[in-house]
Amino acid sequence: MKAFILLLNIFWVAISFAQQPVAEKYVSSKTHISFLSHTAVEDIQANNTASIGTLEPLTGAVVFSVPMQSFEFEKALMQKHYNSDKFLDTKQFPKAKFTGIILNLSDIDFSKDGKYQATVEGEMTLKGQTKPIKESGTIVVKGNTIELETTFNLTLADYGINFVNGKPASNIAKTIEINFTGEYQPQ
Repeated sequence: MKAFILLLNIFWVAISFAQQPVAEKYVSSKTHISFLSHTAVEDIQANNTASIGTLEPLTGAVVFSVPMQSFEFEKALMQKHYNSDKFLDTKQFPKAKFTGIILNLSDIDFSKDGKYQATVEGEMTLKGQTKPIKESGTIVVKGNTIELETTFNLTLADYGINFVNGKPASNIAKTIEINFTGEYQPQ
């Protein structure tokens, strides 16, 4: 009987250690945001690894802030046009921001390693314009690390980004593809 109780205790201790505690807040340690504008004339791509964000597994709150001048382009002239007051005016609008919540939070077990599909709804602010947005993505739990991944399209005119007095519309897509990956650690 003592052996059975000892084995039972070892079993419960093993289960307790196998489950990972979920922190109240995770902060991004690595992020990568890229966008692609594809037209018949040219592809324009830029990358940014300077964004910061938080994720709260208990509430599903997701926030990230993107310093707009940190996007890097293949050609210096593309970067100049992008930052200019004729396009994104990154001096006046230095950051983009997303604030949202995971809608299907009950489908995601942050204490268990695995890959989960998530739907996030919130508000995106870009160039002083705030619009509702609802997108899907993937959450990967690996030990104490949470990874977020999503790809979605953004219509530039929705955020007041127009091509009057700027680059010809044939060079820049009206809708661009955004890719986001982020790695989060407990705070």
